[in-house]
Amino acid sequence: MRLSSRAAAATASPTLALTARVKALKQQGVNVIGFGAGEPDFDTPEPIKEAARQALADGFTKYCPSSGIPTLRQAVADKIARCQGLSYQPGEIIVSNGGKHSLYVLLQALLDPGDAVLLPAPYWVSYVDMTRLAGGAPIILPTTEATGLKLTPEQLAEALELHPYAKALILNSPSNPTGATYTAAELRRLAAVLKRHPGCLVISDEIYEHLLYDGRTHIGIGQVPGMQKRTAIVNGVSKAYSMTGWRIGWTAGPRDLIDAMDRIQSHDTSGPCSIAQVAAEAALRGDQTCVETMRQAFEQRRDVMVRGLRALPGVTCTNPGGAFYAFPDIGAHCRKGETAQGFAARLLDEAQVAVVPGESFGAPYHVRLSYAASMADIEEGLRRMAGFLGA
Repeated sequence: MRLSSRAAAATASPTLALTARVKALKQQGVNVIGFGAGEPDFDTPEPIKEAARQALADGFTKYCPSSGIPTLRQAVADKIARCQGLSYQPGEIIVSNGGKHSLYVLLQALLDPGDAVLLPAPYWVSYVDMTRLAGGAPIILPTTEATGLKLTPEQLAEALELHPYAKALILNSPSNPTGATYTAAELRRLAAVLKRHPGCLVISDEIYEHLLYDGRTHIGIGQVPGMQKRTAIVNGVSKAYSMTGWRIGWTAGPRDLIDAMDRIQSHDTSGPCSIAQVAAEAALRGDQTCVETMRQAFEQRRDVMVRGLRALPGVTCTNPGGAFYAFPDIGAHCRKGETAQGFAARLLDEAQVAVVPGESFGAPYHVRLSYAASMADIEEGLRRMAGFLGA
């Protein structure tokens, strides 16, 4: 069979592959501590599940509008207004099958062959492949621990001088994999650069919006004056409400972009699951105490994880301001000619601790550890890592 060049160029998701391997090892009786999964370890809150059960009882099981049911789109608009002070009409919002699908459809609607997309690194693993699958050209902008693993205005200005017709910048705050968050002042400085290049859309991936620590509050670049019409906000219910399997995400942005996404999605998936949409609406309109409960637990786990990683010899780690990942530099422990891929393989084989290698995030000497795990697993995993590194 002759497959397409797109299929040949696409890589498998390393996070999903690692999660599958860890599950297989556990089924074989191997006591693996898994720090790979990018999903909360809490159950979906009961009121959300009850809304889904009621939708089933009511027979809400038929086709829905491809852009999402009107009441959910309104709930998203109300949520953005409440949390960010931005006004959107339901027609400026499209609901898709998770945040990942939202990004995929957005890039399909936006990019022509060869269009440049600016990606600060470390980046979420799927940005590169999604860009390529849409015919675009990912332009990687490396960051350093000295800048908190965040893009600087100087870097952005240089990139836009080299690629003046860049179609988009993908900005992820809080970040997967680093947990880095941008301040209002940092976003204003980036926006000042972008305003000199009006053809570059900002895709603001805000899926970890509610998971912030040390008293931080979320701000997206669309909140900077003059940037709302230049920004497409991507978000969803997966992380904040522990609804990863429900597959509901959304994009809020300029009407012509949303309409184009809707045309594509009408042929792609015909829209998301009816029952999951009702559950998502219940999540957005219901009591938000569950979000804060999970956030507090993640903050406590972060403190233990980062403290333990920093205690390991030769390991450095920035303090994540959000999300639920630590992204330490383990380069000092890579053997000659080895990168994080080899380090992670040895760690799994010898210490039964699973971490995600940094190559797929654009950082070959880092690994990602998710602290969306029990405190007992975090402490045991750190103990095993210390033994593995001879600490």
